[in-house]
Amino acid sequence: MSTLLLRRTPPLLTLRPATKTATPRRIATTRRMSSTGNISPSSSYPRAHLIPTSGTYPRGWVAGGVATGVKKTGAKDLTLVASPAHGVTGAAVFTQNAFAAAPVVVSKAVLSQQHTSTLSALVVNSGCANACTGAQGLEDAWRMSRKVDAEMPPPAKGTLVMSTGVIGQHLSMPKIEKGIEALVNGMGDAHEDWMAAAEGVMTTDTFPKLRSRAFGGYRMAGWSKGAGMIHPNMATMLSAIFTDAHITRECLDAATRYAADRSFNAISIDGDTSTNDTFAVLANAAAETDGSTTPTLISDLTSREYLAFRTHLTEFAAELAKLIVRDGEGATKFVEIHVTGATTFQDARTIASTIATSPLVKTALYGKDANWGRIICAVGYSGVPIVPAAVNLHIAALANPANTLHLFKNGAPHDTDEAKAALILDEEDLKLTVQVGRGDEEAKMYTCDFSHGYISINADYRS
Repeated sequence: MSTLLLRRTPPLLTLRPATKTATPRRIATTRRMSSTGNISPSSSYPRAHLIPTSGTYPRGWVAGGVATGVKKTGAKDLTLVASPAHGVTGAAVFTQNAFAAAPVVVSKAVLSQQHTSTLSALVVNSGCANACTGAQGLEDAWRMSRKVDAEMPPPAKGTLVMSTGVIGQHLSMPKIEKGIEALVNGMGDAHEDWMAAAEGVMTTDTFPKLRSRAFGGYRMAGWSKGAGMIHPNMATMLSAIFTDAHITRECLDAATRYAADRSFNAISIDGDTSTNDTFAVLANAAAETDGSTTPTLISDLTSREYLAFRTHLTEFAAELAKLIVRDGEGATKFVEIHVTGATTFQDARTIASTIATSPLVKTALYGKDANWGRIICAVGYSGVPIVPAAVNLHIAALANPANTLHLFKNGAPHDTDEAKAALILDEEDLKLTVQVGRGDEEAKMYTCDFSHGYISINADYRS
């Protein structure tokens, strides 16, 4: 996993903090491009219960999404989130795929070049991954970054780039650049602006994945996208979290890496790692605490304030990551795999990951088949040393974890009540608990089943 970060500079302009009920702020009042596809989430998307209808968003940030025509469907395909009046601290974790896409290369360079300066925005296009596109793709990614810098009100500079979609195709830069102009003149801080941003990053996603929350004196908002090609490291496809917390780059970097390992690097849908995967966390220090205009600085890795921020960020990132699993291509089950009693966190994570990526386990879950042998087999070939006689396996429905079935006890079959197992496996949200009896460390992975729908979606992806 590679991590780059950016030092925050003092605020550049004065931007009046927005509240949840405040009149939405916009950089300009005239939109120059239609926000095609901005339909009420409750009537347009499946899983409407997972789509927020309101939010509490971090101060100093504005967002938006438009349709540029890159997508054949006419849906939104360009997103911009910016903090035009505040210097920003940034940290990011990127794909480990050797064919890292052009936007990944550019974002790493932007962070590196801006090491002693400022970062102000993130631009994302969907429908075209700009991956494996050679020198032209790299030039296009730089054009996206520099176009935002040129259009933003001075002195805001420093734009990260993300892209997602079909690999091997070039961007239609005239459409992208016109879209950037529209977004710079049309971003706002209202819920519908953030929702438009979440919609603009979607590809095979069936619903926009947006969350926001207040944590004492600061707030977080973020979106994630992805439904396939999901597996560590990274496993996000794309995700970004924006906060108004005041935090040093050292603390933000450490918190981002910690959170990634326990959220986006803890999900798997199909075992594939994308060329574009990026998880970024951006902080602009625009929060107000106890009525003060200067929020408390989080600067000590051992402090209570840092540990609280790290916990909040991890929980928030995990919530966004779980939304990706719930939207897994063709998925009918959400599965939490909890491995306990391991010697190290990495051992526990390795076992959980091995179970999560087993096609035999995933197809059994789709078929509602309590074939515990496939799970135990995965534990055995994970590569982690185990004592078979110490291994236990429980299955349960997440909605009722007390109603558990102890299928495998101390290395042997135990409660194999097929009728009870069928009732549990009929639930949409499941939990598999594996106890290996070797130590005190534990880890969780989140995955889904493999269905006929997954094959259909990916067989027809480019058509």
